[in-house]
Amino acid sequence: MSIFTKIITGEVPSYKVAENDNFIAFLDINPNAKGHALVVPKVEENKIFGLSRDAYHQLLDFSYTVAKSLEKAISCKRVGMSIIGLEVPHVHVHLIPLNEMADIQFTKKVTCTHEEFVALAARIAAEFDRE
Repeated sequence: MSIFTKIITGEVPSYKVAENDNFIAFLDINPNAKGHALVVPKVEENKIFGLSRDAYHQLLDFSYTVAKSLEKAISCKRVGMSIIGLEVPHVHVHLIPLNEMADIQFTKKVTCTHEEFVALAARIAAEFDRE
């Protein structure tokens, strides 16, 4: 069972920003930038192209809505998207508020307090609810 499945089942806490029957989005606890979110299918699948075409398209559609919410909630030039999938064996999309190229390179990290995570998650979730 992946760490993401444990987040989905509630065994591990998270800063959730969006959820529907098939997907969940939550803040990355080791973010590249404030507001860095992960979008994860609730069904544990190791590889992005292991998803059915329908699930793949639904994942991207859900990610789109989360990204639009991020753009409204977080001051940034744009939201970048990355799907790497090596660090956790469960498909996930990184949505990262970008102000410079280094924000997407996974070498520069920012720290957030619990209070900052809670406030960020609430702002993004409020925008998601408006979409």
